[in-house]
Amino acid sequence: MSDLGSDYDEEEQGPYLGEYEGERNEKEERHGKGKATLPNGDMYDGIYEHGKRHGQGLYKFKNGARYIGEYKYNKKHGQGTFIYPDGSKYEGNWVDDQRHGYGVYTYPNGDTYEGEWQSHLRHGQGVYTYKDTGTKYVGTWVSGKRDGAGELIHANHRYQGGWIADQPQGKGKYVFDIGCEQHGQYIPVEMPQGGEDDAEEAQTIVVPKWRAGEISAISQYNPAEDGNVGQDVDIELESGDTAEGLGEDEEMQQEGSGDAVPGEGGAEGQDGEAAPAAEGETEATAGEGEENQEGGEDAGDGGEEQTAASPTAEDAEEAD
Repeated sequence: MSDLGSDYDEEEQGPYLGEYEGERNEKEERHGKGKATLPNGDMYDGIYEHGKRHGQGLYKFKNGARYIGEYKYNKKHGQGTFIYPDGSKYEGNWVDDQRHGYGVYTYPNGDTYEGEWQSHLRHGQGVYTYKDTGTKYVGTWVSGKRDGAGELIHANHRYQGGWIADQPQGKGKYVFDIGCEQHGQYIPVEMPQGGEDDAEEAQTIVVPKWRAGEISAISQYNPAEDGNVGQDVDIELESGDTAEGLGEDEEMQQEGSGDAVPGEGGAEGQDGEAAPAAEGETEATAGEGEENQEGGEDAGDGGEEQTAASPTAEDAEEAD
C-alpha cells in the first residue's frame, strides 16, 4: 500500500488539466457528474463538487489499479475498494486517503487480514489468515505488528499468550486438541548472527525461546491474563529450552505495487508459519497521484509502507 494514496491534484499541475466531459457550475468549475482523462493518462468517472472529486466515483490508473468508492475533497474518504495491479485488494473504510477503520485486505498470495486499521496500518483487533495452511492469528495489532494478547491457531493446536513487536513474549500456553495444554513463557534471547569472517562484525538478533512448564487439562482462555505482556520473564534458560519463532515479521505490503508479499505468505516464522505480509512493504505503488506532480492518482495503495511511484493530477481541475 502506499502512504501517498491520493489522486492527481489538478489544482497544482499547471495550465493543462486534461480532458473533461460533464456538468459545471456557474463558475465553470467541474460540479456534478463528469468524466475526466488526466494528463498522465489516469481517468476519473464520478461526482465533482467545486472542482474536486467529492462523492461516489471510479478512479482508474493507467497501470491497471483502480479505486471504486467515496471521495471527500479529492481524497478517498468513506467506504471504498482499492484493487492493485498485483491483484491484491482492500475493501473497507478510508479516512483522509488512508485505510482507517474496519476493512479487509486480500494479498496476492491469498492471505487475508480482516479487522481494524489506523493510518494505513493494521491497528486494533484483527484476524490474519494464511491461505496455504489455514493458520490464523486472532488478536491485537499495534502499528502493523502483533502486540498484546492474541492466539495463533493451527489445525490441531493453538498458542495463547502475549505478543510484543510481532513476537510472542511472556506467559502463555499451547493448547492441544488431544485434551491437554502446556503452560510456560517466551523469553527473548539474543543470538549471534554472522561474523564468520574476522573482518566482519558479529551481530545479534533477538529470538523468542519457549520455557516449558506444567502440563494440565484444558482450561478456559482469559486474554486478561496476558495483559502484563513481557513481565515474569526474568528466568535463566535451562538446557532443553527450545526456540519457537512463531514469527510473522514483515511489514505490510504497500498497496499498488504488484510484488508478492514476503511476510503474509512469504517469510516463514520459526513456528512454521509465514510471517504476515507487510502491507505495502513489497507492493509497488501505482501512482495514484494527488500528491505526485506528474499527473495521476497514486496507484500505490497496495503496499502499506511504500510510497506511490506514480504522480497524481486531479486537484488542478478547479482551475480548469
